[in-house]
Parts: sequence; structure tokens; C-alpha cells
Amino acid sequence: MFRRKPAQPAPVDRWLVIGLGNPGGEYERSRHNVGFLVVDELARRHGGRVTDRAAKSLTAAKALRTKYDVPLERVLVVHDELDLPFGRLRIRTGGSSAGNHGLDSVITSFGTKTFPRIRVGVGRPVGDAVDYVLSPFTNDERARLPELVGRVADAIEYTVEHGLERAMTEFNRG
Repeated sequence: MFRRKPAQPAPVDRWLVIGLGNPGGEYERSRHNVGFLVVDELARRHGGRVTDRAAKSLTAAKALRTKYDVPLERVLVVHDELDLPFGRLRIRTGGSSAGNHGLDSVITSFGTKTFPRIRVGVGRPVGDAVDYVLSPFTNDERARLPELVGRVADAIEYTVEHGLERAMTEFNRG
């Protein structure tokens, strides 16, 4: 006789980090893919690699949340933010997409705007915002990018360890 193991509850401390961006080589180093860069840095720090194309897809957010049984308040979405100067970050819960189509997709998928996110400042251009976020970083931005990606990864690790409220207090300064 075979017995099925009873279902184990998901760990209460489990978090899901979703980095937004556009798949494809032509967008690899664009401002819009800063979320991908942060997830890659977290994977590097913890001895992993992001290799599953489906997992990097914007449409996989809800499926990943369901697969890993993570409550919405522990899903942390990392995305580029035009309304913050390059290098700034803000942790918050909820808010609009401010025109970020990837964030629109996640909001639609989850059916709510209320989930934790880290907004990573890429600055606001004088011209077309879409062209700006889909274009590569400038030489100056590229030089500052490792420090920025590292700081955002630090903020995520701090959030997981100490909670969202403490992380907002710690990282939303300046």
C-alpha cells in the first residue's frame, strides 16, 4: 500500500523576488532590465543562476507565486523607475504602475496594486520615455551600475531578514 505524504505548509519566511525587464539580447543592458540585473546578482551571491526563460518572463509572475505558494505580501517586485534619479531606490507597498508596462502586467496578473516593490531610479529623460528605458545605460551610468545593483540586492536581503517596514526605514533615506 502506498501512502501519499501529507502536504507540508509553505515556509512562512519564503519570499519571491521578481525582477522586471524585457527578454532578449537587444535589451540585455537597457535601463528597463535593471530588475533582471538585480535578480542575477542575488543568484550569484547565493550560488545560483537564472537560466529558465519562462521564469524570466513577465507572464510567469502569478505562476511562480502559485508554484512556490508565496503570499502576496512576500512577493517583492524590482523594477526601473523614471520618477527617481539614477541610483536612488525606494521600497514601498502598492501604488500605480506610472506607465511601466511590466508593472501593469504584474498588477493585472495579481489583480491588485498592493504588493511590495523596489523602485530603482533610472532618471527621467527630456525626450521619449520608452526609447530612454529601452536604450543602454550611458558610460557614467554603466560605471555606477554595479554599486546600484549591489545596493538593491542588499535591500532585498535586508527585507527578507528584517521585514518590509524596517527595510523601508533603512533604505528609503536619501
